[in-house]
Amino acid sequence: MIDFLIIGGGIGGISAAARLAPLGKTLVLEREPALGYHASGRSAAMFEPNYGSSSTVELSHASGDFFQSEGGGFLSPRGVMFLAAKGEDEAFKHCCESFDATPMELQKATEMVPILNTDAIGNIAHHHSGEDIDTDRLIQWFAKTCRAHGGEVNTSQEVTKITKLSDGWEVHTKDQVFRAKMLLNAAGAWVDEVAKLAGIGPLNVTPLRRSMARIPAPGGHDVNTWPMLLDIHENWYSKPDAGSLIVSPAEEDPMKPFDAWPDDMVIAEGLARYQEFVTEEVTRVEATWAGLRTFSPDRNLVIGPDTAEPSFFWVASQGGYGFQSCPAVAQLVADLISGQTPAIDRKVIAALDPRRFA
Repeated sequence: MIDFLIIGGGIGGISAAARLAPLGKTLVLEREPALGYHASGRSAAMFEPNYGSSSTVELSHASGDFFQSEGGGFLSPRGVMFLAAKGEDEAFKHCCESFDATPMELQKATEMVPILNTDAIGNIAHHHSGEDIDTDRLIQWFAKTCRAHGGEVNTSQEVTKITKLSDGWEVHTKDQVFRAKMLLNAAGAWVDEVAKLAGIGPLNVTPLRRSMARIPAPGGHDVNTWPMLLDIHENWYSKPDAGSLIVSPAEEDPMKPFDAWPDDMVIAEGLARYQEFVTEEVTRVEATWAGLRTFSPDRNLVIGPDTAEPSFFWVASQGGYGFQSCPAVAQLVADLISGQTPAIDRKVIAALDPRRFA
């Protein structure tokens, strides 16, 4: 019998598998043909530890050492530049305090990013610690670590039926049946659907669509050293990507779980908001895509055993913070299951506990 059967091969599921595999027989079932297919494969891939709720910030800061030291490191310098329109002095001040960002002169900012529209921008701040995460290599590192400890990672395995047994769970896919002592639900936007299959009460999560557009490097500039640009109200952001620039409307449109695609009008509106802050007109879009960022009702992650059934464990509602918090989350999962004392503060653990929704 399998000790830990994890449904979902996104960053939440595969990182948990890497930490659980040394503790017992571990199996990951991913419905799609590849790991990180949905939200994990469509991430902005930033490590900004001050981004998110207070519990998320704690998890992200606790993940910093891993990103720097494990596997040769997974981060590369990027930085974040926060832009405020004229007349937004108070909102800008609050942004600087929230992100520990330092105000900078407009002239210095334009030396870093030559396309900034100084006629529209009132204030700019910079936070040097925002870094790019090598998400593909990170997913594969966790998968390799899982397998190195005897774990299995199976793709193209959609779960069709789940039955509670006296000593665990029986999980059916199209052509296989698995038995496990513990079931971990890391199914991203589909976590409530998996819970219903298992006869477990749903969390009532909300998948929120977020879209991206890739545009050519503005004005032919070399954008590779530019920081991420973020409107202080998060109405849009941009980030260099393989010589081009990705621009997101940063929308949060509620959706049912599905293989998300972008809305052309939402993309156009986001590009228009971005263009107010820059001097170069967007004349061509190279590609567009979208993903679902899934949140719990209080927008904190959900990590822990189900209130009614402790052998059903939630690794859910990671929103847009899955990558930057995954090292600490995966270790917390392993600690809670093994009975080890977690390094994470008890108040943070309580904020993540599924029992808060009981």
